[in-house]
Amino acid sequence: MAKILVTGACGLMGEKVCSGLLKRDNNEIIGTDTKSSTYNEGKERYTFVSAGPRDRAVFEDLFKNEDIDILVHCAYTADNDLKDIITENDIKESAIYDDYLYTLAVSSGIKKAILISTSQVYEFPKSREPIRETDRLKLDSNYAKLKRKAEEKFGEAIKSNPEVIGAALRVAPIYTSDFSDNLLAKIYDPETDGLFVYYSGDYGFQFCCLHNLVEFIMCYVKYAEDRTYSGLYNIADNNICSAREIISYARARKTYGPAVQRNVGKDKMKNLIGRLTSKGDQKTNYRYNDMDTFFNNNVLDDTRAKKLCNFKWNIENTK
Repeated sequence: MAKILVTGACGLMGEKVCSGLLKRDNNEIIGTDTKSSTYNEGKERYTFVSAGPRDRAVFEDLFKNEDIDILVHCAYTADNDLKDIITENDIKESAIYDDYLYTLAVSSGIKKAILISTSQVYEFPKSREPIRETDRLKLDSNYAKLKRKAEEKFGEAIKSNPEVIGAALRVAPIYTSDFSDNLLAKIYDPETDGLFVYYSGDYGFQFCCLHNLVEFIMCYVKYAEDRTYSGLYNIADNNICSAREIISYARARKTYGPAVQRNVGKDKMKNLIGRLTSKGDQKTNYRYNDMDTFFNNNVLDDTRAKKLCNFKWNIENTK
């Protein structure tokens, strides 16, 4: 049994993380967020506390009085809690957490800490080599900068206390059966309000079913025993998700009609012009489509994560 503090507990990720942890080993959950939700409301061993980045005093009281064992920091994830556009103000708000949350946690005597980061911090290579946790970074978007700053502060705090085990999870874009924004962003054209595909749709993208993330967190909470488990982890589905699979997913839910086959050459030229004329969109849009990496089929190397958890969920069996 552990007492676990989950920030961002009422967002898409946080709700499912809290729910999963409540089902395991009689954990007690304290969930914080700026707004409450009904998803875990009324469940035994779940307590909601209203708190956001600027409520440092609330967190000071929690760490002082609640004997918290584990911190799971889900706040300031994109996906559904933030809009598509990540602003400079979002970076500043996230940094407020970074300035005190991890330090408070590790100095209070917690045993473990988990930070939800993003795969967007990576430079996606032209080759199809798996992307490892030690590979080069490319912080060309606001969201990547926001999360990399969080990783750095988190790492500093973990190193300051050798008794704390800490993991920063670089998670591929999330989806569930009911949440498809990240999937559809790869095949949806807002100008025509329809789906599109190149060739036969065999190219694909790396995503993460939310249930894979939740199960990894559950396993880390239970099985990470010492500092050898500290560090960075890539979290993603076992295989890439092809454009053709995303189209089938959308059709099964009657989201859109048939996908239109598009001309690659014309779109690459349009993308090149866009890179020169709309750099602001590339920087701020969380779901910006970069044609330079569209057909690379880049995958995250999740070998380290699989030592703790097998990722069984994918676009076909997600719930």
